[in-house]
Amino acid sequence: MSEDHDVVRQVDHYACMVDILGRGGRVVEAEKLISEMPMEPDSVIWSALLGSCRKHGETQLAELAAAKLMELEPEDSLGYVQMSNIYCSSGSFNKAGLIRKEMKGSRVRKEPGLSWIEIENQVHEFASGGKRHPQREAICSKLEGLIGQLKEMGYVPETSLALRDTEEEHKEEELFNHSEKLALVFAIMNLGSFRYEGSVIRIMKNIRICVDCHNFMKLASDLLRKEIVVRDSNRFHHFKDRTCSCNDYW
Repeated sequence: MSEDHDVVRQVDHYACMVDILGRGGRVVEAEKLISEMPMEPDSVIWSALLGSCRKHGETQLAELAAAKLMELEPEDSLGYVQMSNIYCSSGSFNKAGLIRKEMKGSRVRKEPGLSWIEIENQVHEFASGGKRHPQREAICSKLEGLIGQLKEMGYVPETSLALRDTEEEHKEEELFNHSEKLALVFAIMNLGSFRYEGSVIRIMKNIRICVDCHNFMKLASDLLRKEIVVRDSNRFHHFKDRTCSCNDYW
């Protein structure tokens, strides 16, 4: 690049290449590129590699990326949470438990999931667990009905992502109370605000959307015949007709 285009390689260029290789499933090549960098890789690069490993099930490389991320950002929960989710997805609940124990021992706190939605010029906040909103009971009742409809369309809760090795029904309950689901249900309860053609349901979220909520939103967009936009900590997700603008990579 520097020889042909007179562009000096910067860490951002390597981050882009790691992300591109990871998207293509070439995570081993991505790690090799990182090892050959003339400068020290930053947390963005290790985060990109970790995300690719999560997507493609590369647990061993994920452990390396998570360790590097924890070293560079010791107070950030991302490496711990991502690694715990990877272990849970593969059924390694003991390892997931050790990661959570290490996280607690390091006094690193997972940022609580919060979502916001604006209805008629008023912003409503939802926390995972749904205990903050005054219409909690009505929201939970509506959510139960929506889950039933989506299950008929093929929705299968990603219970492997539940952080605790508990009964299946409790894992589902944990997933169903994620803040973006509650925000979506509240929007459905106020569909009069989205009655005009082309209206979009917009939800803001402070942390990364999980796989289960991502699948949930795709199916909900089809059921409601509405575009749903979720802005999480990584990017904008535009859900429409069972698809997402991120092509299921985030």
